[in-house]
Amino acid sequence: MVEIATQAGAVARARVPLNRARVLSTAVALADEGGVDALSMRRIAQALGVVPMALYKHVANKNELLDGMIDVLVGEIDPPVEGIGWKAAVRRRVLSARRMLLRHPWAPEVIEARMKTRAAPTPALLEYLDSMIGVFRAGGFPVDLVHHALHVMGSRLLGFSQELFVDNGSGRPADSDTDALAPAEMAARFPHLAELAMAVAHDADSVVGSGCDDQYEFEFALDLTLDGLERLLNAV
Repeated sequence: MVEIATQAGAVARARVPLNRARVLSTAVALADEGGVDALSMRRIAQALGVVPMALYKHVANKNELLDGMIDVLVGEIDPPVEGIGWKAAVRRRVLSARRMLLRHPWAPEVIEARMKTRAAPTPALLEYLDSMIGVFRAGGFPVDLVHHALHVMGSRLLGFSQELFVDNGSGRPADSDTDALAPAEMAARFPHLAELAMAVAHDADSVVGSGCDDQYEFEFALDLTLDGLERLLNAV
């Protein structure tokens, strides 16, 4: 009976017209559930109740699938807010992008990888960047300052930052050859790192755990960047 019900469910899903949007939204949901590395055409087909070959009418290959998934996520970012200053508009939209990425923690790695291998960003990314440039231009930024702003903000425009190290609460890079050193030896060899680690360590019962508060640090860097751009704009 269970097998018959499963087959009936698959038939019912198959009756719903298959399109690119369904393929991509299903792929995003599966990546949210198990990570992007476990994503395959076979798994997506099973979730949709179709044969894998049916997917290739809508996405030609894995890279096109990943590009489409990126575009789905970019579509979750709030549109620009009208009637507020450029600084508030940029901040609100960047933080919306960050909320999107927190919902899809696999996304930064995929975005970075595809940006390195594609000749140009995906259509949705281009639209997003174009609209952000429009916010800066409407705020009075000359084109050359917008160019510098995009460089200095980098991936932060999409809600994530490329950190110097992975924060593991130890004050040293993850997976380094110093992992086996005792804390006292670490402090003796790297006194400034040890001092910094002790200064920023949170209480054990902190809601963010040991190490850095990622959201605070992200907003700190974002506000510092926007304040600097504002000073440059006022000097033009």
